Amino acid sequence: MSNEQLRWLLKVLQPARTLAALPGGAALSQETHAALLGLPPEVYAVELERMKAEARAAASELLADPAVASMVDRLPLKRGARVVAFGDSLTSEPQSWAVILSELLAARRAADDIAVTISALGGDTTTHGLIRVGEVIGQQPDWVLCLIGTNDARTQGPHPHKTLVHHEETARNLAELRQRIAGETKARALWITPPAVNEEQVAGHWGLARFGVRFRNEDLARVASLVRELDEAAIDLFSSLGTPPPADLLMGDGLHFTAAGQKRLALEVLKGWSALQ
Repeated sequence: MSNEQLRWLLKVLQPARTLAALPGGAALSQETHAALLGLPPEVYAVELERMKAEARAAASELLADPAVASMVDRLPLKRGARVVAFGDSLTSEPQSWAVILSELLAARRAADDIAVTISALGGDTTTHGLIRVGEVIGQQPDWVLCLIGTNDARTQGPHPHKTLVHHEETARNLAELRQRIAGETKARALWITPPAVNEEQVAGHWGLARFGVRFRNEDLARVASLVRELDEAAIDLFSSLGTPPPADLLMGDGLHFTAAGQKRLALEVLKGWSALQ
C-alpha cells in the first residue's frame, strides 16, 4: 500500500469518528480501528501521529506570519469561548482546517481558554446534518462553523440521474440548520461553501470509484450559491480556491485536501472570520 493510499484511508474512512456513536464505540481501541482498515496497529498509530504533527506544524508556519498572528488575535472570541466545527470529512479528518484552527488558538491565545470541538462525519449530507445538529445545540457553543453540503452534490454510478440530495432539499435543510442554531442557541454561525473538485480525478480514483462516487462542479456551485444565499456571514471557498483548486492542494482523489490544502482552508477561514465584528 502506498503512502497516498494509507493517508486516504485515514483521512476518509476515520473509524474512530464513524464508530463513536455506537454503544461502546468510543471505547474501541486503536488496534481495532487499525484492523478495520486492514492496517497493522503500529502503522496506523505512526501515520495518525504524523498527520496530527503536520497539523501542528501548519499552525506554527501560519503564525510565523505576523499578519496571520494578528488575524488570530482579532477573532471575535471572548475568554472561555466554545467553538464547534460542523461538517463532513473535509472537517473531520485528523489534520483538517478545524484541527489547524484549534492549534492556532492553543498556540496564540492559550490564556483565553478557547475550545474547538469537531462535530463532523465523512459522507454526511445536509440531511445527516439535521440529525446531528442536536449534539451541537447540546453544547451551547458561542460559534458554529459550518462546512457542509459537499456530499449533497455527490452522485453514484457512471450515469447518474440525480445528486444524493436535490438542490431544493439542500436549500430547505440549510434553512432548517440555520433556524435551529439561531433559535436554540446563542451562537453565531459562520457558513463555509463547499470547494470545487477535480472531476476527472474523482471519477478515476481507486477508492472513490469502488463506491461509484462522482461529482460535478456545476452541482457543487449550486450548493455554494445556496450557502451564500443564507444571508449570514459566509466564506466562499468555491470561488477563492478555483475550479478545480490547485493540484498541490488536492489529494489524488481530487476531492480531499493534502496537508497543504487543509492549511490553505484554515487560512481562508481565518481571513473571513477575523474580519467579522
